[in-house]
Amino acid sequence: MFKFAIPAVAALGLIAVAAQSRATDSAPEASVAPAPMGWHLSHEGAMAKLAYGVANSDQLALMMTCEPGQTQAIVYGDVQPASPRLVKASLKAEAIDPLGGGLADEARISLGDPALRKLAVSGTLTVEGDAGHFELTAKGDERRLVSEFFAYCGSDTV
Repeated sequence: MFKFAIPAVAALGLIAVAAQSRATDSAPEASVAPAPMGWHLSHEGAMAKLAYGVANSDQLALMMTCEPGQTQAIVYGDVQPASPRLVKASLKAEAIDPLGGGLADEARISLGDPALRKLAVSGTLTVEGDAGHFELTAKGDERRLVSEFFAYCGSDTV
């Protein structure tokens, strides 16, 4: 009798564990809050990249790049600094944006532009995009990242 009961109990136990695992696997995913957007600084070779977006992702609203000693930053993104001095890319064939797969929306702006000086001094950058004009704000440690970007670019005017 025990020869039959022990394997039967073990089989029932395995079935119960499998059923419990399946119930856990089929539970609906908990909704995950979207990651917050903020200012991030990174370096790629000699190039510094200051971006506003979700950390460690391709979700960027704005990215500015520069190299030491340059007088201008290259600007990419869905929003761009609200400045009459912003120079759009030339009308020649545009490169495909490796992040989004679409055309890269590139512009150049002087590192001494009033819009960028405001970012460096007060931590706010007025931008414009499809949604209109609004401000991107750098707070706390983000202000330090913004300062490091301008210091790295070697801009004495900001």
